[in-house]
Amino acid sequence: MVVVKITGDMKNRILEKLNFLYGPEKSQNIYEEIVKIVNEFSKKINLKENTKKWVDENNIYLITYGDNIKEEGKKPLNALNEFLRNNLKGIISDVHILPFYPYSSDDGFSVIDYCKVNPEFGDWEDIEKMSNDFDLMFDAVINHISSKSEWFQGYLKGEKEYEDFFIEEEYCEELKKVTRPRALPLLTEVETMGGTKKVWTTFSADQIDLNFKNEKVLLKIIEVLLFYVSKGAKTIRLDAIGYLWKEIGTTCIHLEQTHKVIQLFRDILDIVVPNTILITETNVPHKDNVSYFGNGYNEAQMVYQFPLPPLVLNAYQTGNAKCLSKWADSLEQISEKTTFFNFLASHDGIGVMPAKGILSEEEIEEMVERAKEYGGYVSYKDNGDGTKSPYELNINYFDALSHPDDNEEIKIKRFIGSQGMLLSLMGVPAIYIHSLLGSRNYKKGVKESGIFRRINREKLYRENIEKELADENSLRNKIFNKYCDIIKIRKKEKAFHPNGGQKVIFTNDSVFSFIRSSIDNEEKILVLSNVSKDEQKVSINIVENGLENVLELKDLITNKRFEVTDGVLELTLNPYEFLWLK
Repeated sequence: MVVVKITGDMKNRILEKLNFLYGPEKSQNIYEEIVKIVNEFSKKINLKENTKKWVDENNIYLITYGDNIKEEGKKPLNALNEFLRNNLKGIISDVHILPFYPYSSDDGFSVIDYCKVNPEFGDWEDIEKMSNDFDLMFDAVINHISSKSEWFQGYLKGEKEYEDFFIEEEYCEELKKVTRPRALPLLTEVETMGGTKKVWTTFSADQIDLNFKNEKVLLKIIEVLLFYVSKGAKTIRLDAIGYLWKEIGTTCIHLEQTHKVIQLFRDILDIVVPNTILITETNVPHKDNVSYFGNGYNEAQMVYQFPLPPLVLNAYQTGNAKCLSKWADSLEQISEKTTFFNFLASHDGIGVMPAKGILSEEEIEEMVERAKEYGGYVSYKDNGDGTKSPYELNINYFDALSHPDDNEEIKIKRFIGSQGMLLSLMGVPAIYIHSLLGSRNYKKGVKESGIFRRINREKLYRENIEKELADENSLRNKIFNKYCDIIKIRKKEKAFHPNGGQKVIFTNDSVFSFIRSSIDNEEKILVLSNVSKDEQKVSINIVENGLENVLELKDLITNKRFEVTDGVLELTLNPYEFLWLK
């Protein structure tokens, strides 16, 4: 039997967190249960196979549903794996498969069983096959669970095992302080063996929040996380994690208890499978978001870069990169083992909350109006005082950037320019499958379901997609091939290491410009992105910005060369042009 040795220091760290969460009377017993779980899973996990190296310039994540690619006669996970292997092997390194478990609503985020694969998608063997070609990210949807789950059904029936698994509460004034991500009731009435109860439902009546004040819930979730690692997860995404712990009288978001729980998960994963990456999904303002790095070594290794999508969108819609530049200039490396998870599009909408305090209310309202004008929708959140605020823009990112009257060439240039930013910035890039494949607004999905987020969740048939990708005149072909070309270039450049340096250069307001440098500072790339519809002249003293003894710079994308005279680079950028100058 494999027995994991937990050092005295690590034991003390775990006990300190358990004391904080559950008190000294319970902490020792909970610790002993954790040791049992750790030893049980250590027998099942091949440490050599499961250890992931820290990310570098070669890491490109793809975000996709397990059934985004369908094929007649094949399970979706098989079809997806074959499509990715044939078209993206060597280009994409990691695949984030959005929740592939049995579910009852919210396109997978209302999980019925954490440890099963949705039979409509495939089985664990299909997941393991994909892990042979790509490193995988699994979702841990652990703030809540489906009302159809065995756990909640057992609670309704009064089964002792599930007693206190969920949060029973009555309406009171204090609940108005609770941060709400949706304009839906916080409490949902349910019928139990003990009568009518009101249970906490942050997101919907079908998504019942788990009660982490009950240590049995914590232990169950630790088992789930280690199970995921045993099935090949190299990265684990903690969905909606900011809402995990509830204390009446507080906002019930970003509480110290929530941070302690995540740090505990990190401790346990570090014991069983070191280097498993935890990533927190917290669609909130930047300051709160980066708090999930902890001290740089004890909490999440990655956080979603939520301000990036609305700020890039604002830059291109206004032709002004000033807000984007100022924000990027404020970013700092926390440690050599943490970084940002950069994305522009995802299965969700474009969150506007993270832009608050960076963009003005007027600028946010302009984005809201443009989303509607460009064929999208807007979701709102409840402010707790009877008012509502825009929460996210539900629109495909290509369309969000494109005025309906623009010609296709302009739309493509603008879109590829935005994706160039995604691939350039400090952090790891994550690309949504519909962005890579040049998809558009899927309004039919919204019409059929009434769900705004379906606008960017279309299911695609492999035969049709591959036919379009082979057609040189198709939008999908033009975007996919250009995207893959620039990814290949990026992966060769050490200056794009996630932990490399980043220095923003303030020049023309319509140009987003910065220098990326390798960790050893030996290699540097000057990134220039024109976010406007007009030509833009740029003049940069590159000596003052750390590029000394340079007579010429070459664009890695076009191979065009630019002379440097007396330490100054002067050039004119075409509309929406972006350059990687080395």
